[in-house]
Amino acid sequence: MSDGATRRSASIEDYVRAIYGLAERGEPVTNTSLAGRLEVSPSSASGMVTKLAQQGLVEHVPYRGIELTSEGRLLARAVLRRHRLIESYLVSELGYTWDEVHAEADQLEHVVSDRLVERIAAKLGNPVRDPHGDPIPAVDGSIEELSTRLLEDLPTGAVGEIVRVWDTDPDLLRYLAQRSIKLGERIEVMERQPFGGSIVVKVGQPPEAATHALGREIAQALSVAVR
Repeated sequence: MSDGATRRSASIEDYVRAIYGLAERGEPVTNTSLAGRLEVSPSSASGMVTKLAQQGLVEHVPYRGIELTSEGRLLARAVLRRHRLIESYLVSELGYTWDEVHAEADQLEHVVSDRLVERIAAKLGNPVRDPHGDPIPAVDGSIEELSTRLLEDLPTGAVGEIVRVWDTDPDLLRYLAQRSIKLGERIEVMERQPFGGSIVVKVGQPPEAATHALGREIAQALSVAVR
């Protein structure tokens, strides 16, 4: 992973992490989608992508958009390692809730030393998932992958375990927490309402499982390991 003495600028780190995140979700990576994710103008995004390409961190692939090179992918994972370990430490040791940590980690990931990051990892027992279920890259950049499906894609009758929340919106995370829809919970799809309606699920172990009607935004944010 990256050496703190030769670290890239915060803006470069933000861009490679954003590109990685879009690709991870299977979303198109374009100047427009990057601008939206980072809340900058399309021209600013275009200029930075050109800079990243000059530094060998991205390349334009015909019909597929912007992709990270192997060097860019390692850099993105180094940033994600810092970010997700910081989130984990804030929740585990400082009493933060999962809806409070993303913005804090956004700030800290660029300034903490690699030595501190590894002390945090050791203190936490080298976790492989952060408080949202996102995988924490190892020091060498490798990632432990899980076989999951989005709740939105599951058929009626499917049963599984919630293992990841693909969203950093504090309001959405608080909504889930208030209803005990959290990592590790059993989830069963009871009904899919027609015409793009809600997905009715039961969350928790029977017979105490609670029934919820979840909209598309939440259904796209929950990853489930199907049993």
